[in-house]
Amino acid sequence: MREEQLLNLILPFKDKLFRFAYRIIGSSFEAEDIVQEVIIKVWKKKEQFAEIENKEAWCMTLTRNLSIDKKRAKRMKTTGIEDFHHLQDSNDDPQMSLERMELVNKVRAMIDTLPERQKMVIHLRDIEGLSYKEISSTLDLSLDQVKVILHRARKSLKAKFAKTDEQ
Repeated sequence: MREEQLLNLILPFKDKLFRFAYRIIGSSFEAEDIVQEVIIKVWKKKEQFAEIENKEAWCMTLTRNLSIDKKRAKRMKTTGIEDFHHLQDSNDDPQMSLERMELVNKVRAMIDTLPERQKMVIHLRDIEGLSYKEISSTLDLSLDQVKVILHRARKSLKAKFAKTDEQ
């Protein structure tokens, strides 16, 4: 497999890998390093990589493992979504922008209170848009486990929203 072919296989989902690594590690610089490490590992195993059926899921799994290893080594705390304020739609008026930012921060804070597995499944499903099968493969869980974890996470978030609406 040539370098161009390999890059053409990886580049379409490198942003997804970055966002996933960032969600786990909390640092854009370290997330970039992790994505580079994934690309290097893929390059070193390019012959085996060519035979992998779901390359994206394999790369997501590798990204998850490297991110968790790095997080354990650094004992870093993940940061909130505030670093992504520049991704908001700039066409809104300031009031709507402020309300949207407050809602995003509220949701992020609620997600951060979930257990780690629930956070990962919510992120992969609702933010990255992965299928249940891809999440199952990425996190090394059964399809039923993914569905149960996602259901519990969403139920917990719904309860938290209801509680804040009452206040």
